[in-house]
Amino acid sequence: MWAVIGEAALYQQVGGPEVMREQVDHLLTLSARPHVTLQVLPFSAGAHPGVDGAFTVLSFPPQDEQDVILVDAMTSNLYLESEQQTSRYVLAFDHIRASALGIPETDERLRRMLQTYTGTPD
Repeated sequence: MWAVIGEAALYQQVGGPEVMREQVDHLLTLSARPHVTLQVLPFSAGAHPGVDGAFTVLSFPPQDEQDVILVDAMTSNLYLESEQQTSRYVLAFDHIRASALGIPETDERLRRMLQTYTGTPD
């Protein structure tokens, strides 16, 4: 699994500092797993191809199987399967990943956020 989380999600408190601390700690735990890659898309990345909303690229083995795109909406989800549609989203995700922090920088950012929510000094 490869996930990119916008930096705003790390700052928007939902449930208070204790809940946020647990969430950031959980992200660090998950990102340490061998088949999980997590990146943070920083505020400094500016406008990006995902600014219109969240989407998921579902890829299936073998490699010659067509990707499926899941577009999240408030009242429903949309599954896109045409080559033209899926290729645009895959390209968008590639651009988002390239704009996001690297793996070590993401880990460091999450650790700093954890310190923010636990009240420990840098």
